[in-house]
Amino acid sequence: MTLARTFAYARVSTIGQTVENQIEEIKTAGFAIEPHRILSETVSGSVPAGQRPAFMRLLDRLERGDVLVVTKLDRLGRDAIDVSSTVQRLAEAGVRVHCLALGGLDLTSAAGAMTMHVLNAVAQFERDLLIERTQAGLARARSQGKSFGRPASLTERQKQSARADLATGGTVSAVARKYGTSRQTIMRLRETEKETERPALG
Repeated sequence: MTLARTFAYARVSTIGQTVENQIEEIKTAGFAIEPHRILSETVSGSVPAGQRPAFMRLLDRLERGDVLVVTKLDRLGRDAIDVSSTVQRLAEAGVRVHCLALGGLDLTSAAGAMTMHVLNAVAQFERDLLIERTQAGLARARSQGKSFGRPASLTERQKQSARADLATGGTVSAVARKYGTSRQTIMRLRETEKETERPALG
């Protein structure tokens, strides 16, 4: 019977930080890990696990029956959803994942799965709150007369002058250059003019 291999993954966000404290914490928790099975890197926590070079190398090395130890959940991903996806991927590969910040809980166990569900629910709740606040803020701004999106490239007076230039034979390119705007803007202006001139049916 092959003994389970234990790996550790440590991450810091900036070059001035060190992973030594994380590695020491893992050893103190009772995990004996050979140096060549400790993978670490300096990468922002905002980067998804799937885009972290050292973590991807780790995934390539892990085999069924192995154990992965991290000090905190954010070592495994950018947010709760990313962490959950990573843990699920490891669980499907037969790798157990222990997180010291959760009392050494195996995230691939039944208790670990329940913990991940709670974390995902909290993350979804926070996202929903953010969306609601954003929508409420936009509605309040609109009620105060504020506009959103790209500002109009031409004023109403310029639009009238541009239409007049087009009506007297000016080309789209020439009119666009004259008013410092794009050909698409002038073409839309011309199409709008045609729509207003088109007689109504019936």
